[in-house]
Amino acid sequence: MNTIIVYTSMTGTTELMATTIAKELIKLGETVDQKDAMEIFVEELKSYDKILIGSYTWGDGELPDELLDFYNEVKNTDLTGKTGAVFGPGDSCYEHFARAVDILEQTLKSRGCEIITDGLKVDRESDEQIKSKCRIFSNKLVI
Repeated sequence: MNTIIVYTSMTGTTELMATTIAKELIKLGETVDQKDAMEIFVEELKSYDKILIGSYTWGDGELPDELLDFYNEVKNTDLTGKTGAVFGPGDSCYEHFARAVDILEQTLKSRGCEIITDGLKVDRESDEQIKSKCRIFSNKLVI
């Protein structure tokens, strides 16, 4: 399966998640491209079978500024026939824990993308715990 992982990261956690997921999917036989959200044109998504998006949550449950241009384009793109999933870190001390995952998942669904598995949210965990959760998440993505 031809997979794109689009992500944005501030502290490096989302990038760690994206890289771990990419490595695991490659081990499972998938072809994977990984791109920062500020370096991709949404039209490129159409050449992939599977779309994975990773983002941290900013402020009181908003998408980060670095993702907004990409997000606004996705909202106007037909993704019918594509599969996808979303992942991202959060902090459970906030009312809207890792809400970017929910926003992005709903947006993919609304554009016709079939969500393969529930979004992966991690909460101030060690890198090893995050990597372990990402490997489990990756295995759910291979259909």
